Amino acid sequence: MSRPRLTVGTFGEIGYSFSSSGRTVARARYRDWDGKTRIVQATGETSKAAERALKAKLSDRSLFQPSSAVLTPGSPFPDLVAYWLEELDLEDRLAKRTRDLYERNMRTLVMPAFRNLTLREIGVARCDHFLKQLAKQSYSRAKQARVVLRLALALAVRHEVLPRNPMDHVARLHRPASTPDALTPAEVNAIRTAIALWEAEGSSSGPKPDGQLGAIVEVMLGTSARIGEVLAIRRCDIDVTGETPSIRIAGTIVSPRGEPTVRQDHPKTAKSRRTVAIPSFTAEAVRRRLARRDDTSPDALLFCSREGTPLMTNNVRRQLRHVMDLAGITGITPHMFRRTVATAINEYGGVDLAAELLGHTDPKITIQHYIRRNELVNPATADMLDRVFPRVTPDSPAT
Repeated sequence: MSRPRLTVGTFGEIGYSFSSSGRTVARARYRDWDGKTRIVQATGETSKAAERALKAKLSDRSLFQPSSAVLTPGSPFPDLVAYWLEELDLEDRLAKRTRDLYERNMRTLVMPAFRNLTLREIGVARCDHFLKQLAKQSYSRAKQARVVLRLALALAVRHEVLPRNPMDHVARLHRPASTPDALTPAEVNAIRTAIALWEAEGSSSGPKPDGQLGAIVEVMLGTSARIGEVLAIRRCDIDVTGETPSIRIAGTIVSPRGEPTVRQDHPKTAKSRRTVAIPSFTAEAVRRRLARRDDTSPDALLFCSREGTPLMTNNVRRQLRHVMDLAGITGITPHMFRRTVATAINEYGGVDLAAELLGHTDPKITIQHYIRRNELVNPATADMLDRVFPRVTPDSPAT
């Protein structure tokens, strides 16, 4: 009967012999990570010493182990983080902005709670408690922490360092109930008026406004595009001379950490490239802006600095906030215009058309995050109920 086959990474019975010098030799069969079984031996002054030396040698045996053998269940969590980030760089599948966001979330949200733990000490209960405590502060932060913690621990499972991913069994995060905030037509016109006054009167300090902020708002209202997508529009993306004026949304502006702001050649996702027919107020704002641009090359940005370089999204947000503060209007963000457009199109054309305009592949995203629910029920229900349940008085003729 053949002897049982050893499991990879384990050794068989230890045997002993003596060397010519009189030292004890301990040896055992060890099945390496390539599946082959080899004899491993170590020597010592006594049998116990030789056995200890052999076991130490076997525990450190990594010659045939995969590259992830640098990690063990006893490795500190920061070692896994470093290995995970290196793996992301090797795969090179993520956009640099996403990769940097993952690293930031890992170091600022997760690392403070797990820095002093080994991988074997990170279980379901600990992860579940961590996320619930973080969710008390911010649902968004807890969601971001969950993503990176799951990915890092999944790598440890994939490379057979951990038997399972504890993040697979944590409780589901529950988003606090909220209603997407959208602007009314009156509020939109109040914002337009405030920007127009500011651009006409100028600023007490700094250069005179060049009219870009008002045009940016009109393009956001006419396309539902994100602020970064609007700032990435080029001359070649615009058609305001045809029967149906349109703008192609085909890029976005990114500001990688420590690097110049640049135009990325696709929007937030590659699938969200789209050509949008624009309303007359947007077409007029675009024509005025084009007339003021000296650079007539196809790749010239519609909105840019005086040097022709891309505008930073944060700077536009800051400028909009400043103008709104001067007008006594609070709580306005560029993304609010996107939700405003989604709400308006949903009311007049339905959620599928709103999702198509926003570049969403799933209308559920549009409903959950972008459309403000209309609380006014169709008044036709009152007439219907009057017909079904009329109040009958003793003097009323029978029907």
